[in-house]
Amino acid sequence: MQEHRNSVSRVALWAFWLYTLLLILFGAAMLGLGAILIFEGGSWYYALMGIATVAAGVLLALRRGTGVLVFGVASLLTLVWALWEVGLDGWSLIPRLAWISGFGLLLLAFWIVVTRTFRGLSKPLYLASAGVLPLVMIALMVFPLLNPSNIELADPALAQNRPAEPFSSATVSSPDGNVAANHDASNWTSYGGSNLSHKFSPSAQITPDNVHQLEEAWHFHTGDNKPEDAKYSYAFQNTPLMVDGTLYVCTPSQIVIAVDAANGTEKWRFDPEVDREAMSNIAASTCRGVAYFQAADSAAQCGKRIIWPMVDGRMGALDAETGELCTDFGEQGYIDLNEGTGNDLPGFVAPTSPPLIMRGVAIIGTGQVRDGTERDAPSGVVRGYDAVTGEQRWAWDLGRPGVTTPPPPGETYTRSTPNVWSLLAGDDELGLVYLPTGNPASDFYGADRTEQEEEYTASLVALDAATGQERWHFRTVNHDLWDFDLSPQPNLIDFPTANGTRPAVLQASKNGQVYVLDRATGEPILPVVQAPVPQGTDTDEFTAATQPLSPEMPNTVGAPSKDMEVLKASDAWGITPLDQLQCRIEFMRLRYDGPYTPPTLQGSLAFAGNHGGINWGGVSVDIQRGILIMNSNRLPYTEQVYTREKMDELGVVSVFRGKSETPGYMAQMGSKYGARKKPWMSVLNTPCIAPPWGYISGTDLRTKEVIWRRPLGTGYDAGPLGIKSHIKLEMGTPNNSGSLTTAGGLAFVGAGLDQFLRGFSTETGELLWEVRIPAGAQANPLSYEINGRQYIVAAIGGHDRMETKLGDSVIAWALPEGK
Repeated sequence: MQEHRNSVSRVALWAFWLYTLLLILFGAAMLGLGAILIFEGGSWYYALMGIATVAAGVLLALRRGTGVLVFGVASLLTLVWALWEVGLDGWSLIPRLAWISGFGLLLLAFWIVVTRTFRGLSKPLYLASAGVLPLVMIALMVFPLLNPSNIELADPALAQNRPAEPFSSATVSSPDGNVAANHDASNWTSYGGSNLSHKFSPSAQITPDNVHQLEEAWHFHTGDNKPEDAKYSYAFQNTPLMVDGTLYVCTPSQIVIAVDAANGTEKWRFDPEVDREAMSNIAASTCRGVAYFQAADSAAQCGKRIIWPMVDGRMGALDAETGELCTDFGEQGYIDLNEGTGNDLPGFVAPTSPPLIMRGVAIIGTGQVRDGTERDAPSGVVRGYDAVTGEQRWAWDLGRPGVTTPPPPGETYTRSTPNVWSLLAGDDELGLVYLPTGNPASDFYGADRTEQEEEYTASLVALDAATGQERWHFRTVNHDLWDFDLSPQPNLIDFPTANGTRPAVLQASKNGQVYVLDRATGEPILPVVQAPVPQGTDTDEFTAATQPLSPEMPNTVGAPSKDMEVLKASDAWGITPLDQLQCRIEFMRLRYDGPYTPPTLQGSLAFAGNHGGINWGGVSVDIQRGILIMNSNRLPYTEQVYTREKMDELGVVSVFRGKSETPGYMAQMGSKYGARKKPWMSVLNTPCIAPPWGYISGTDLRTKEVIWRRPLGTGYDAGPLGIKSHIKLEMGTPNNSGSLTTAGGLAFVGAGLDQFLRGFSTETGELLWEVRIPAGAQANPLSYEINGRQYIVAAIGGHDRMETKLGDSVIAWALPEGK
């Protein structure tokens, strides 16, 4: 034995000693965290495994064969436990098996040290413990990752049985010939394609058979790059319009640029020189789109005009052909949306979504009233302005029901009411505009809300576009405490029922539900049930007894399906067992009773989280095939409220009143409680549940069943601690923006945290096209035809808060000419 020991180099022995020390330290960390988990009422596995790991490390350091035995038995029991807890889920097995299989293979690498210096060693046991078992574990992790069960594609035969007639009409009649009412293959006349917001192109030139031939047709740079010394965030979330051969782009600093839609050359640009202080006071400076209007009087100044919002509280009008200000609009081309709201703080009224134009009226909300800062916020009033003169036609103010005129001199519209910051839709035949509302300014405390605020928070409201009078409203959340503001743009479709087709509005939501309502009356076409939800808080807050659910439609609380996913302790995840333990301990400490668990002083887990579900990017509808395309998030958030005394102690103030000493908290000044919300993340900056964290899915609207779903996005441009993995496993990432469907049977979407734009078969979910792009794709794509050539166009410029790469690109793809 002594001769054997002498034949082993000192370097190898020192390396082996360091290996055993690392094993002991790792086991000690597991034991310590595992003991905390037991104290919190969680699993005993980690503490017991910590003891076994420390024991194995000590025995191995003493070069005893029993150390291999202890390690092998612990490995086998870990394998059995992991399969019992999570089954053959490759991602969930990683924190349970990767570490011990890694230690096992390292142990095998010390073959010479072990076989020549260990007492009482069984070589078969050594090979089984350090070779066979680790390889089995690796296979159990890798095989599911390479053959993911989360990719569930539709049977192609379903397409053959689909009815030949279109599911929904693409048009409605417009009594005044409103350009935005409809669009054909040659145009994209409003944010969602038209006021109907199908996000669907009637062009069918690009098909599943030829989409792989798409090539870059042109690449335009806006030049609006975030300054290096900027104290504000950028988000290029723009979906341009395309009318009569010109593409109208709006950049993060609200510069409007006209681009030749066929070749990507600039025609004109206009910089409104937005107030930089306003840009710094909002979550992210952006411009989601512009509106197009063509006056009936062709001789009028700016007969064709672009109307767009600015985050300093202005709305302006430009000549669509020259880019010059329409000086007959408002005051020398601008309207001050701060007027009457009681706002004198830059950025507290910050419209980021375009107005909707109907009946010659440009309709716009006060916009992105900064959440969670001050209870006494500017009014959430929605107003309609003459699209030619800029004269105010009406106002919809919650505090003055039925009154559509401005408030008397010296008074303001009702302050702090739920605002409308997202995208509108409209039926030009009915003359109705559909408003998705947000929350009062204190998102996570509602005991001080008025009756009207309660009734209209997170609601879909239908107004007469000409007069501003309310026709109906439908509330999607009762006593919203989760920031479930209604942000997805409504979709107007014709929905089949037992009594024939009914004009419907389909409303997706951050809370994961998809509602189908009668477009004219607001009556649910599909059942809406008031379901019991978790009750009680540890503050003086109250909770609603029920929440309105839409059980016949799929929901996005988890993977899109008819069932809402409910998390359990074993769902806590990490890259290693140590960060998984951190998440598992947090799960035990946080309050979580399923969906709609209220925020608490203790801290609560929200799933769906504040980002959704589905956010402002909304959903698209293939109105020819009757397929709903949803890209959704599967990312829990933590929510916690704090007493005013605690917020003062932390030095948390409104962003408009100074710099908080503790960023990330929401002051909610003027309310009894402040708050904090954040994605549930581990210390390694990865979500605390296993992938997928984002999905894309297709739902057959005739059967109301999910026909396919798959994770959306890879970890190629993201990873633990912000380190890019450059691995293209389809893991599904959090996503922001929406999709485009086409008559050719394709769904195009970016949205994820990786720099790719993708094209899927609308019918089956098969990935048919993927292109690398220079920045994040946090904008909905659009499509149009020029001279018989179909283009797919997207703003590629990233999003600071999503931590995707910024850029200034607008890119068009098309089939090779002549194809």
